[in-house]
Amino acid sequence: MTPEVVMIACGWGALAAAPVLAWSRRRVVADRLPHRRAREVTRPRASWGPVGRVLGGLRRHRATARRESRLEAALPAAFDLLLAAVGAGCAPIGAAELVATWAPPPVAEPFRAVLVATELGASFPAALADLASGTPQLAPMADVLLASAELGAPATGALVRLADEARAKARRRAETRARVLPVKLLFPLVFLVLPAFGLLTVAPALLSALSRL
Repeated sequence: MTPEVVMIACGWGALAAAPVLAWSRRRVVADRLPHRRAREVTRPRASWGPVGRVLGGLRRHRATARRESRLEAALPAAFDLLLAAVGAGCAPIGAAELVATWAPPPVAEPFRAVLVATELGASFPAALADLASGTPQLAPMADVLLASAELGAPATGALVRLADEARAKARRRAETRARVLPVKLLFPLVFLVLPAFGLLTVAPALLSALSRL
């Protein structure tokens, strides 16, 4: 490796590390001040204006999208479990208990809230209605259990149809992610790989040519 490449690499490393070092020094000084720590605990952190609001909105949107994606990915297994429970003769509330115990966490946690509500005195249909309004992705499952609990309607056929729809939706979502992946790979290719290639191949030749002038 030529000295020119080493110097360029060290320069880029120093530029990249300078903001991190400055931030760490500020944090060390701030952590030594007890009154500063107390103010940070009791007072909300100042916003960065429009940029902070935009970044915060993007972060919340991505967190919500991740939660919804995990929930939708867990729906097929939850429908299969509910179908097995209903097919074995469980009552709607018994099937909900099995889902709350054995379903994937994104589905099990809302159903645990349903069971807690019933233990605190709420009726099972009212708890299912709250579940459907609070988690729209679980509304079809709650509607099937509600119809079975209040009207005695058979739930097997509806659960089979909902499970097939959930699997088809999960398959379409996976195909969409596979189509978007090449586009996402363009960012590291354009902004990381190509500049590094130019830095290690073009820059040494250019510096060598300039040094001979």
